[in-house]
Amino acid sequence: MNWRRTLQTCFSYLLLVMIAVLCIFPFWWTAVVAFSASGNVFSFPPVWWPQSWTLAHFEEVFRVIPVGRFLWNSVCLTLMTVAGKLLLCAAAAYPLSRMQFRGRRTVLAIIMVTMILPGEVNFLMNFLSITQLGLVDSWFGVVLPNLVTAISILMLKQAFDEIPQDLLDAARIDGAGEITILFRIMLPMIAPWLATVGILTAVETWNDYLWPSLVMAKPDDFPVSAGVLYLRGTYGSSTRVIAAGTILTVAPVMVAFLWTQRFFMRGMDGAVK
Repeated sequence: MNWRRTLQTCFSYLLLVMIAVLCIFPFWWTAVVAFSASGNVFSFPPVWWPQSWTLAHFEEVFRVIPVGRFLWNSVCLTLMTVAGKLLLCAAAAYPLSRMQFRGRRTVLAIIMVTMILPGEVNFLMNFLSITQLGLVDSWFGVVLPNLVTAISILMLKQAFDEIPQDLLDAARIDGAGEITILFRIMLPMIAPWLATVGILTAVETWNDYLWPSLVMAKPDDFPVSAGVLYLRGTYGSSTRVIAAGTILTVAPVMVAFLWTQRFFMRGMDGAVK
């Protein structure tokens, strides 16, 4: 029995290592290309370490596009989206979890059905809605379609379901209203879940380039994910400069995720339970 358990453990670790390598390899290869001064970019087997280091490609990126401006735009868009999603999704999840009203199950079913709709359907309807509202070429046009998602509502509803009902009954006996219960009792108690939704939203918003590039018309208002696309037009044949721009785009969100991963893991652990 012991050797079977040992073999099973070794196989599990080997599988995890293989998955980790597959996940890390694209970013590692891009970093090697960005920091290498010379060599064949698409050689096989790939180069795992720069033979000669250089920062010239990064300097070229800063010279061609306003990286600082794009990064600031991304930070603003990400903070607006995260704050709005946490507020609206929590406000939607609380009544679905703790209030009894006619049509509650129907509303919940409709929310769940929206998860199976193709992304192209939402993309088209969002663009038509933004156009009708006159929000094209504005940050609100970029943020608004991403403020409410079914998966975020369901995650927060699950978090609210795990809070004991006796706690809410005691608060109501003391005279607390529903708004007070939501903001002063419920939300502080589901902080790990809020952190999880916030981290997932931040990563998704930061990396999104298709929707901002479609809605925005003024290049100065582009987030960094869409702004680096200018490198493809200017340096379409310079893979190293494009790789450097990609590193500048991905690195901030990776550092932020590593810094907040403990909150993410606590929230995911609670969601699984």
